[in-house]
Amino acid sequence: MQVNVSWDSQVSGHFPNLVIAVGLINGVCIEENNQQLCHLKKIVYEEVDGRFEIDRLKEDMTVRAYRDFYWKLDIDPTKTRPSGEALLRRVLHGEELPNISTAVDAYNLASMKTIIPISGFDSDRITPPFQVRFAKENEAFTGIDMKTPILLRRNMLVLADEKQVLCIYPYRDCDYTKITLETRNVALVGYGVAGTTSTQVQEAVEMALSFITEVAGGKIVSTNVFRSGHE
Repeated sequence: MQVNVSWDSQVSGHFPNLVIAVGLINGVCIEENNQQLCHLKKIVYEEVDGRFEIDRLKEDMTVRAYRDFYWKLDIDPTKTRPSGEALLRRVLHGEELPNISTAVDAYNLASMKTIIPISGFDSDRITPPFQVRFAKENEAFTGIDMKTPILLRRNMLVLADEKQVLCIYPYRDCDYTKITLETRNVALVGYGVAGTTSTQVQEAVEMALSFITEVAGGKIVSTNVFRSGHE
């Protein structure tokens, strides 16, 4: 499978510096937990604990970039935190990340370490190509763990495939395409904004793919970067 990403012209006009990196890995064997994941968590927790200070986190340039982007989307980032920052804050407060599965926990570790938001999808449940666009008024979306769909507003930014909205950009993923214990092929999407670089986003996705191979096996297929405008 090859996944391409296009940008609606309205999105490119409003946000000319967005970046998406798509990584593919096939043949994974996902468990609820294992020793490899426990070991990886210990290493990454220690790394971020030595690198970041909770009281100064808002001064980090990557944290600042995503907060600024959220404000442009009319989202208060102090109430709905960018996912990378939310995961990092949790660990810096001495808490564990939620245990979902080896693959999901692995890419969450990479997102936490790099502060880059990352989505994970079951590749066999998506229909490329992807498009970044604004939602249609009252377009239905069922996020992970939602019991009923919500209706999106026209100004909400989304990542969609040919059939459905995959993500409210860049913080809530679709329930239907989520990674489960039955998933064998995975697509990861890293989201960059103004103030981050293509390299940052690509390296975050590559780290996530590497972490998945450590805890769930599989073969990395590719990583590709797509930009809404020129850097």
